[in-house]
Order: sequence, then structure tokens, then C-alpha cells
Amino acid sequence: MKRVTVILWLVLLAIGAGVGAAGMWWVLGGSGEPSEPISAPTLSLDVTEATDSAATEVSQLRSDVDAALGQDTAPANDSTRVAAIRAMSAQIDALENQMADLSTAAAIQAESMSVTATPLPPTSTPDASPTPDPSATPQTEAGLTGRSLFRIDPTLSEVRFIIHEELFGNPKEVIGSTDQVAGDIIVDFQNPANSQVGEIRINARTLETDDENRTRALRNQILQSRLDEFEFSTFVPTAISGMPAGPVNVGDTVTFELTGDLTVRNITNPVTFAVTATLTAENRLDGTASAMVTRTEYELTIPRAPGVANVTDDLALEITFVANLVESS
Repeated sequence: MKRVTVILWLVLLAIGAGVGAAGMWWVLGGSGEPSEPISAPTLSLDVTEATDSAATEVSQLRSDVDAALGQDTAPANDSTRVAAIRAMSAQIDALENQMADLSTAAAIQAESMSVTATPLPPTSTPDASPTPDPSATPQTEAGLTGRSLFRIDPTLSEVRFIIHEELFGNPKEVIGSTDQVAGDIIVDFQNPANSQVGEIRINARTLETDDENRTRALRNQILQSRLDEFEFSTFVPTAISGMPAGPVNVGDTVTFELTGDLTVRNITNPVTFAVTATLTAENRLDGTASAMVTRTEYELTIPRAPGVANVTDDLALEITFVANLVESS
């Protein structure tokens, strides 16, 4: 009887420990609720225009100096340009002094000659050319001009990761997703290469998978997004390449590469996204972006779980976004 009682107590203790561990796991995983509404640093058309204008003026000045130096094919550096400008300025001062002396001499000579100029006969005024009829000139449809600022709409957008594993011997694709994404995009319609993408911010705490235990493992151990300091992941663009040279109009689709720094927890690595974007309307921009990273480079360790094996190191990142017009210039 005592032996049965001891066994019963051991069983109850094991059950209690299991329930306690499960409860602790549940509590540590957190609720998945964001600590604040999703947002990202905003862009400004005014700042972009001022920066672009200054950059254009500097570029034009450099080109003018290089042309004056006869170095169009092999541009000089800025120190060479400054030295050349100083030398040319000295030459201009000398020429101005010579011109002043010549002007003084010419004025003295003109006074001594006292010659009366013979007036020229009046010239006939030509008949005014007929004004062309605007209706007779073919009109072409005007494209979009200037810049527009678009802002990602989280209610219509989604960020997801895709990874593969074996679950009880069967291959499985695991997808985690969230709509908590924010960021700004400035489109330059006439010069797409001058377009700009701001910081993209994602609330990693809100990522959900098809399994509650897996989702809690994400928040508790893998991404540790239950902690406030790791709640958000960010992508800060540093370069745009492959943009078309021509203008962009409504209905056009462009593809390009967006390179930047992706930070997950406290680890940052350079990542390049392949982006496809369509200007579906003057006030709406739709697009997708995808990139590949590895768990190793972000030190993402998968905890042991019953039946889970052979989790791939490669990890696909995808963004489907809709960005709405904020303002135009």
C-alpha cells in the first residue's frame, strides 16, 4: 500500500512539474501584443528636394570646372578643381584690369575725334507671323512629374519569413507573418533613380505561425521579441540599384534592388532585397520585396521540440506592401 502511495505521489509530482513548466513557458512567451502602434521614421519631400538640388548644383559645378580644365573624360578631384579655380580667378582679375585700361584709352580717343554719327534710315517692321491654332497641333498625354511621398499601410501589407523543417519525418514549410510593418517611400516620376526608401520597421513580437507553441518559442527564445529591446526589427536602406532611366507613369511596374542594413535583436548585417513595385494609381503604390538570410548570421537557435528535426539554415524574408499617397510636390 505504501509503495502504491509513493508511486502515486511521484506521478502527481511529475504531472505538476509538467503543468508548471508549461505554465512558465506560456507566461514567458508573452501575449504577442505590441507595446505601441507600428510606426517608422518619416521622410520629407522638402528635405529630399533640398538635398537633390544641392547635389545637382555641386555636380553641375564640377562638370563645368572639368570642362574648363579640358578634363571631361578624366574628371579632376576637388583639390585640383579649387586650385584651377583660383588660377582662373587671378587670370580674370588681370584681364579685367587690362579691359579697364583699354576702356579709358578708348574714351579719351572718342572725345578727341568729335565725329557726328549719320543716322540710319528707318527699317520696315515685318508683318507679325500668324499665331498657330492650338487645336491644329497634336497634343500628347502628359506624364506624372515631380515627387510623391507614399506611406506603407499596415492594414493592407504583410511581412513574413519562410523556413523548412522535418516534423515527425515529414517535410514542412513554416511561415511566420505579421501586418505590423511601417515605412515611407518617395517616388521621383521623371528620374526614378532619385527615388528614396526610408527605414522599414517591423514588430517582431507580433509574428504568428500556424502553431501556438512555435509562436511562443519565437517570442521567448528564438527572436526574444518578448523583451522590449528586441521587439522591433529594422531595415535601413543604403543603396538603390537597377532603377529604369525613363519616367514612371500610372500602370508601370519597375524592378530594382534595395540594399541596406537589417537588424534583428542586436545583430546587424547587410541584406539586398529584390523589389517589384507597381504604380497602380497616382495615390497608390503596390509591391513585393524578397531576400535570403541565414539563421547562423543572426545567431537564431531553434529549441529542441518533439518531432522537429533538420531545420534549414536558409531563411526567406518577404514583404507584400501597399503604400498610400501622403503628399506630392
